[in-house]
Amino acid sequence: MPPAARVSGRRRYGQAAVDFVGMILLLRDIGFSLSEIKALIASRSRSPDAWRELAHRKLAALAERISRAQVARVALQHALRCRHEDLFNCPNFAGVVAAKLSGKPLEEGHSH
Repeated sequence: MPPAARVSGRRRYGQAAVDFVGMILLLRDIGFSLSEIKALIASRSRSPDAWRELAHRKLAALAERISRAQVARVALQHALRCRHEDLFNCPNFAGVVAAKLSGKPLEEGHSH
């Protein structure tokens, strides 16, 4: 975004510039990196629908993150309900650790 003209020594940005910054902030808040935002904005010049591919990829990535977070939440809830005083003495916890060390993801190593 080019710098705005100065008025009385201060830059005065028009509504379009403010809206542009708002769009960047929104995209950042929903999980786009700055490089992804740049690609998304640039894609608009190729085709009005080019941004949809980037949005679909972001949705898939978010779905994966949500899935991992849900599994992690369940694992932590189980850990908090564990009857063992020390979690490190829990056979279930040891089983999850062993599964992780054998290369299994948390969702496979942790029984629900």
